[in-house]
Amino acid sequence: MEFSKDNLLSRRGFCLCCVGGAAYAATGGWLSPRQAYAEARGLVTLIKDSAAASPITTYKLRNNISVLEGSGGNIAVLTGADGKVMVDAGIGVSRARVAAALAALGSEPITHLINTHWHFDHADGNAWLHAAGAKIIAQNNTRKHLSGIQRVEDWDYNFLPSPAGAIPGEVFAKEHKMKLNGLSLGLKYYGPAHTDSDISVTFGEANVVHVGDIYWNGIYPFIDYSTGGSINGTIAACDATLAAVNSDTIIIPGHGKPVSNKAELQEFRDMLIGVRDNVAKLKKAGKTRDETVAAKPSAAFDAKFGQFVIDPGFFTRLVYEGV
Repeated sequence: MEFSKDNLLSRRGFCLCCVGGAAYAATGGWLSPRQAYAEARGLVTLIKDSAAASPITTYKLRNNISVLEGSGGNIAVLTGADGKVMVDAGIGVSRARVAAALAALGSEPITHLINTHWHFDHADGNAWLHAAGAKIIAQNNTRKHLSGIQRVEDWDYNFLPSPAGAIPGEVFAKEHKMKLNGLSLGLKYYGPAHTDSDISVTFGEANVVHVGDIYWNGIYPFIDYSTGGSINGTIAACDATLAAVNSDTIIIPGHGKPVSNKAELQEFRDMLIGVRDNVAKLKKAGKTRDETVAAKPSAAFDAKFGQFVIDPGFFTRLVYEGV
């Protein structure tokens, strides 16, 4: 699947790229995330404004499973007699476009919503989807983070508690199983990875799995140390997924090209290990964070993964924090 330049913001990257045209024009090019924070105020508002205008693209997979792309994280939808089952909610300001995309998939009501983790680009739509009839299901830590004030240091942002209707009503610690629309759904907690709330959602008979933000297809990922994320945990989550899938499995990543496979996840995992090991050697040798960035430990992977908003320097700083 090819991605046009016009749709890069919604199709290939994390929403942090939406820092506003004025900041972009002033610098003559893409800003690194930390530069963007210095230039833009109300970053989350800017991200939401971008989502409000982004188109929603639908990819139909198999066994009545589709993926909606364009509102924050990639959204999976299973349709059938038991109603629409969604994995992730996107950003609330995309409601009209997401609702239209859902309606195009069939007339069934929205009955279930599963959050892969707590981040707003995956859970901000919880409130309207709950109002539309969805029961929200998530791991314990997702409910914890959505229920209180939560700061993300690397976004320089404090998230306020979500409204009552947006809080998951059903939570689990390790695993949760459901049978809906003729498929067995398996929800499994990864442990601390991208955050401390990440889960996978497996549609058993269809051999499809949504892995949330433990996997960013073709781009460097964000790791949220503020809520328990770690580079080693992210690698462990990738390993767990790789052990559970086969060459025919359709893997839905949290960000990036929305329809993926085992080979692409393996390449992503190998990149994480390569950068981690290079950064760890430099840190062990006494290099400061800035010296480590200057040494370009991700150089072998930058052409493939470093062409978007989590640039090589920013990703190196994230890895440095966790080794």
